[in-house]
Amino acid sequence: MTHPLGQFANGHPVGPPFALEEGDRMLRVHLDGGETYAKQGSMVAYRGRLDFAYKGQGVGGFLRRAVTGEGQDLMRVTGRGTVWFAESGSHISIFTLDHDSLTVNGRSLLALEAGVRYKVTTTSGGIGAMIAGGVFNTEVSGTGGVAVLCLGSPLVLPTDEPVCVDRDAAVAWTAGVRTRVVSTFKMGNLVGRSSGELAQIEYSGRGGFVVVQCGETPAAGTTTPDRH
Repeated sequence: MTHPLGQFANGHPVGPPFALEEGDRMLRVHLDGGETYAKQGSMVAYRGRLDFAYKGQGVGGFLRRAVTGEGQDLMRVTGRGTVWFAESGSHISIFTLDHDSLTVNGRSLLALEAGVRYKVTTTSGGIGAMIAGGVFNTEVSGTGGVAVLCLGSPLVLPTDEPVCVDRDAAVAWTAGVRTRVVSTFKMGNLVGRSSGELAQIEYSGRGGFVVVQCGETPAAGTTTPDRH
């Protein structure tokens, strides 16, 4: 990964065709006959001759909904022009992959370049996993940019020593980092506790890191109704 944090928290281009507008709240993607993929409903403006294709029902559609969580699909954008993506004012970070991989919380994935492959993964952990609910993640790999949503400016924590993070606060983590659901609750303390207080995700692995957002809720806008 040439830029592990994708020139974190600044508005300069990270690699074609992805760039952040000033304030890191909007992603600008320029297409010159190519394609990109983005969360359905995240397009806020575009210029040029672009086509937006949405995945329908079926196994492929189900996987895409599982990837982004909360019933969201990915859309394929092709053509020539510029398109802007945003999600209710959420902070956006761009990670540039160079023949390596990154895991992203499914609800935090905003967009990715066509050269980036992805697959759905889950976090294991016995009873803790059941308490934490369905923990769908997206493993992205290959070459190109990946845009990720988060609440506020993220905190980056090394995983050389194990660190536990609320499942809705973890945004992304590096390849090779081991994850498991851990539980710190006692049966008598179940009443009135949220899932994040009952079970967390433990991250560990030398040389890795986990990106944590400023809150224990999904990135803003991930549960809003679909819109074009």
